[in-house]
Amino acid sequence: MNEMIQNIAVFALPVIFAITLHEAAHAYAAKYFGDNTAYAMGRMSLNPLKHIDLFGTIIIPIVLYLSIGIAFGYARPVPIDFSRLRNPRKQSAYVALAGPLANFAMAFGWLVLGILLRLVGVQEDFFLAMAQAGVWTNILFFVLNLLPIPPLDGGRILTSMLPPRLGYKYARIEPYGFFIVLALIYFNILAFWVAPLSTLTDYVLHKLASPLTFFLN
Repeated sequence: MNEMIQNIAVFALPVIFAITLHEAAHAYAAKYFGDNTAYAMGRMSLNPLKHIDLFGTIIIPIVLYLSIGIAFGYARPVPIDFSRLRNPRKQSAYVALAGPLANFAMAFGWLVLGILLRLVGVQEDFFLAMAQAGVWTNILFFVLNLLPIPPLDGGRILTSMLPPRLGYKYARIEPYGFFIVLALIYFNILAFWVAPLSTLTDYVLHKLASPLTFFLN
């Protein structure tokens, strides 16, 4: 019980930031390309309460963590009217990609923070663990959201890349997408997507941070 509480404390801030900035990035990209829907509804915000969904962000991850040891959930989707984008077919992919890219940037930020903490001699386990949790939380968000199954961002990106008729048919699986992902988790199939891409992403992040890690050696 104490270990679970400690894990929640370590992961709480990274997860909140990961969700909040991911959704805000979608809203910002949509506004940039011509759709003010999310902005007008106050969703282009860094306030976590604007994006957290009680069922998807809190209840489902806790139930999954306690039952199968994996926390997976979702935030309140940012409302986007793709028809209002200046080039809906092309720019819908950019809007979808904005969320995962925000997570990639945050993973890099947490990695740099962890390196800087060690450089200045911080030895407090809690802060070092939080920085590491920030890296892996955002890598997981980045990789999972690129899974090409609607309504995940990767599914929206793939839909925009497919020929219009095929893209329309593929997008029709969106209502079942979350259950498909849960099935992939349950049968341990998702690991074939998550494990290699997470390793690759971690490698790229450490390469980008290598000028800083040079001073740790």
